[in-house]
Amino acid sequence: MIRYHSRENIVMDTVVTVLLLLLLITCVLPLLNVVALSFSGKEAAIAGKVSFWPVNITLSSYEYLTQDARFFRSFIVSCLRVVLGGSINLLMCLTMGYSLSQEKETFPSRNRYMWLLIFTMLFNGGLVPWYFSIKYTGLMDSIWALVIPGAVPVFNVILLMNFFRNLPKPIRESAMLDGCGEFKILVMIYIPLAMPAIATVTLFSIVAHWNNFFDGMLLINNSNNVPLQTYIQSLTIRTSDLSTMGMTAEQMMQRMSQRTFNAAKIVISTVPILAIYPFMQRYFITGITLGSVKG
Repeated sequence: MIRYHSRENIVMDTVVTVLLLLLLITCVLPLLNVVALSFSGKEAAIAGKVSFWPVNITLSSYEYLTQDARFFRSFIVSCLRVVLGGSINLLMCLTMGYSLSQEKETFPSRNRYMWLLIFTMLFNGGLVPWYFSIKYTGLMDSIWALVIPGAVPVFNVILLMNFFRNLPKPIRESAMLDGCGEFKILVMIYIPLAMPAIATVTLFSIVAHWNNFFDGMLLINNSNNVPLQTYIQSLTIRTSDLSTMGMTAEQMMQRMSQRTFNAAKIVISTVPILAIYPFMQRYFITGITLGSVKG
């Protein structure tokens, strides 16, 4: 298709480019401000002198975070949660998405299960039943309390289901004629073809598990099992914490403020996700587009 570079097209391209640049600036500048605050001194942060470049550069906020042993324990808990939770989510999404992608002739009860999944997206039992269900199943204060309740992300299941439904049906029919069973078709044919959608739902699961702090507040009472986001959310500067670092509260307060400390927490918590996203970016758009809900 030949696109003619008329005056209208040039004007429209210019307007779209300017709007996208403005959107990019509004997204990047707050991040730069947070990073600059995390490396700035207390006086400059309190006085509001920090914009997009650190003033009176100091690492005091990061020193406090990295010298606390509980920070590393919570970091390991979050990493374990991402691995376990992401694996369980992917397993459930693949098996359910493949089953629900079949035609009614192959899976007669497909629509019933589909409506059941959609119902769970629209309604839930509430916070109190959710809490007591986890408590009376013996999951409290364990890593499983953070991964089992969210084992089936319905949106991801629907995304994979529609991706599988978009695959050519003769592929599955040919495999069945060659003697392949359902499990072998899924593992040997569908999964390799669905890598863009799998990368997309995997990224969704990683981000969800990494950023979630609320369930850690409710379900984890042992400080050794608290995930990173819950620990960072509840972290405050206490004299008892500072004394364990060989530093008095007065000395630490002279070197950092609550604003710089909060900025350091935000930077630390976003680094792992920023490190993972570039490796999945090339699959992301394709997975979202091909796995979108069909009419």
